[in-house]
Amino acid sequence: MPTTQSPEVGVRVLPKSAASAERAHAATVRMSIADIARFLQDNLGQRLTARITNISDPRQVGKWASGESVPRQDAEERLRAALQVFQLIQDAESLYTARAWLIGMNPQLEDEAPLTVISEGRFRDVMVAARAYVDGG
Repeated sequence: MPTTQSPEVGVRVLPKSAASAERAHAATVRMSIADIARFLQDNLGQRLTARITNISDPRQVGKWASGESVPRQDAEERLRAALQVFQLIQDAESLYTARAWLIGMNPQLEDEAPLTVISEGRFRDVMVAARAYVDGG
């Protein structure tokens, strides 16, 4: 991870996104998939959450959120990636900014919405764009 020199000699400063990314990762791996589905359903809605996971029935998200059923592995990976990115942006900005960032066109993702890119399985591309946003670049 790139660092910059602080005005104080010998002190290295990590990019702003580094600490946020660590917190987002820790939160994501500690949450159950039901809690993740519930968080995304509450903050993005069932339709957008379903779109992330490439399922046609948004009601399935509610079943995951209630613990009635569990998503396939690829859907779980997408849910966890979406939560991690959401948490990263929210930690640096706000809940509303995180939601807007995920659904809006992003120039670093060739003007695709990060949610669309996550649904395609391009998690790393979205995380790189999220870190650049948090770091102001």
